[in-house]
This record gives sequence, structure tokens and C-alpha cells, in this order.
Amino acid sequence: MKAAGAILLVACYELGHQPLAVAWPAAFLERRGYRPAVLDVSVESFDSEKVRQARLVAISVPMHTALRLGVAVARRARALNPTCHIAFYGLYATLNADDLLRGPGDSVMSGEIESALVRLVERLDGVSDRKGAGQDRGEAGVGPLPVTRALEKLDFPVPSRATLPSLKKYAHLERNGGLELVGYVEASRGCKHVCRHCPIPPVYGGRFFVVPTAVVLADVRQLVEAGARHITFGDPDFLNGPGHAFAVARALHAEFPGLTFDVTAKIEHLLRHRDRLAELGRLGCIFIVSAAESLSDTVLRHLDKGHTRADIAEALRAVRAAGIALRPTWVPFTPWTTLDGYRALLEFVEAESLVDAIDPVQYAIRLLVPPGSLLLESAAMRPFLGELVEDAFYYRWTHPDPRMDRLADAVAAAVAGAADRREDASVTFGRVRALAEEAAGATPRATAALDPHRARPPRLTEPWFC
Repeated sequence: MKAAGAILLVACYELGHQPLAVAWPAAFLERRGYRPAVLDVSVESFDSEKVRQARLVAISVPMHTALRLGVAVARRARALNPTCHIAFYGLYATLNADDLLRGPGDSVMSGEIESALVRLVERLDGVSDRKGAGQDRGEAGVGPLPVTRALEKLDFPVPSRATLPSLKKYAHLERNGGLELVGYVEASRGCKHVCRHCPIPPVYGGRFFVVPTAVVLADVRQLVEAGARHITFGDPDFLNGPGHAFAVARALHAEFPGLTFDVTAKIEHLLRHRDRLAELGRLGCIFIVSAAESLSDTVLRHLDKGHTRADIAEALRAVRAAGIALRPTWVPFTPWTTLDGYRALLEFVEAESLVDAIDPVQYAIRLLVPPGSLLLESAAMRPFLGELVEDAFYYRWTHPDPRMDRLADAVAAAVAGAADRREDASVTFGRVRALAEEAAGATPRATAALDPHRARPPRLTEPWFC
């Protein structure tokens, strides 16, 4: 297993970022003397030779899109290399363990997986190269392993990025009409909150783990050397541990005073720490992503978000007062969203001058209910649930108002076409509003035309924030 390329770490999609979920496992393995190969199929072609050389193919599936792509990669790997061990790791691995182990997977793991992955490699390393009698998949002597949900505190090395594709192949920061290279780091992993629709709580159960400041800074250092001028903190919630978060931000600014960054934080944290937001802005934070999800207090209660519509408006004011842009994300299509509620969301976006702060795909997001979701335990969700779509890894649900399902399909098609055309966000917003008004049988209202040369808030060029 210590031969170069005997381990292949595969990234499929990490929201347009250089894959930290490959860089960190690579560093853990290299520290033990292994020499893994890496492959990111979101920006690289599938490499058949790398697959043929591997005794272990470990596929990162941190989100639903990555899972679907990862299963396709695993099937190709199995066809090319029938005796290799295929492992899936990441949030969506253990959520879908039954299907993955029935299909192309030999083992699955999620949570703080790096030490568990090293142990798997060591187990494979101790197995004879002689193929077991009658065994036609997986490494000889190592069949499907128990599902691993790892929540141990790790001794983090600096992520290994040397063999990853260049930052130029990933999302850029768009500001002031220009594009800049972006590095992606994490100062913490997991989350202390248990929002029902989120894939993190079924794995982490309300726990989170901090990454030492020195490790984060060393990672930033190598990203800056690679050309990054902006850093995205990919923590599920940067303010889960505010003391640690601000210590990292201060250290970052002290060493790289010209470097900017963005973070993700819950609405309730933005309000709880509103007095510290100005400092965050002075340290270089230029925008904050927050999962607002809905303006309906009913929907927010069913999702157990911990905030209200009034809180969203207040958080928006607080963030703006600190000189930071807020980029709210939404789940506008849920079983409890009304047509009037959807139209009210669009009115709010226009009234609060958020058209340029929201990627149009956000108007089309439909509530995803994967296996293992806490929503499956919700009595409020149960009346709308249908069957599990096994190959797609989600449960169908049907809205009680058929107009909403039709609207969801129409909006999804509209924003997809607009993205292909690279349409101005304000034009796409007008299309979405017209579809909503048409669904309600109302006369479409004109959306105020915006100057195509207007100043716009900073954003990443990859719109899939969540």
C-alpha cells in the first residue's frame, strides 16, 4: 500500500473549491509513509490508469451532487479494477450506507474520517496480495466493513495540496469587475446545531471540532503562495466557536493584511455576535453566507432553524452596518411553503436590494430529504413523503398545492437556462417573478431595471453555496 498510487483519493464536487476533503486525508496518509494519488473529476478527466494502479479507491462524498457523481466513478473503477477496495467517505456516505454497500462500495465512513481511513489502509496493507478464492471484488480478505461514523479528536497536519489541480481551475472571487483566485480552508468541522434538513446533524449529532490556528494559517500560507487573494472559510458555521473564529481571523489579518475572506454563519449567531461584526469586517471579511432558508416562520419552525423572519431582517441590517455584504441562501420549495409565501420572498429580495446578493439558483432550491435525514422523524413531513428514489438517494415528496410543484419545475428550468446564458441576475429575477405571478393568476409586475454596469457585491463564481 505504500507504493505510489496504491491509494487513490477521488474528489467529485466540493462547491467549486479545490478539494480540502482530499487534501486532508492525503496529508494524514503521507504522515504515515503512504503516497496517495489524487483525482478531482469536477475539473479533471477520469484517469483510468490511476484507477488500475490503485488497491484502494476512496471517494469523497460531502454533498448530494458529489454522491451521485461518486457512484458513477465507483462503477467505472469497479469495471476497470475488480479487486480494488472502494470506500466512500463524507457526510453522504453513512447516510446512504445501505445502498452504497449493496452497490459498488466496500466500506463507508463519515465525520472525522482521517484516522479511520488510515486504519483501513493499514488493514489493507496487512492483507496478502493473493486473491481470495472466489472473491471478485474488494481486496482479498477484506469484505464490506462496518459503517464508520468517526467523532474522535484528530491531530491535524497541514493539508497536502501539492498534487491538486491549480486554483485557477476552481471558483474565483468576482469583485469590482475583476476575478481573483480563491483558497478554501476550514477552521472547524461539524456543527453544534441540529437543523432538521441539514446532513451534518445525523453524522455529528451536535458536535464540532476546531482546527488549530497554526494549522489553518499554514494552509492559508500555502494557498497565498499558490496565488490566492481571497480565502473562503468553509466551516458549516464559522461562529460555532466565536473565540476560536476570531483568533483565526486576527492571526490571518496580522500575517496577510491585504487578504480578504468570507464565512458562513447562522442568522442567530449573527445577532448574538452583532457587536463583533464590525471587527470581522476590519479583519477582512467582505461577505457572509447565511442559510436564511425561508421567510415563513412556519417553515422555519419545521426546519428547526432557530430564527424567525424578523431575525433575518435584523441580521441583514447588522451585517450591512458592519460594512459586510450578506448573501442569504434559501430553500424556497418545501411542503409548507405557500404560493403567497414564495411571492413574499421575491418581494423581500427586491425591497431589500438583495437581487445581486442572491444567485438565481437559490430561487429554485427544493427541500432535499436523503436517507438518514432528521426530517424523516418529523410528523409534519410524513404526510408529504413518497418513496425512496434509490439511484438518486432522496425521498420524493409532493406539495399539497400542485401549483407549487409546477412552479418549482418552471423556476428550475428558467434559472438553469439563465445560467447557461450568463444572464444578468436582475433579468433572471424578473423571469422568476413573472412565473410566480402567473402561477398565482396575477398580472405580472414589472421589476425595476438595473444598470448593467452597476456596482455589485462580491461573490464567488460558483453559485452552489449549499
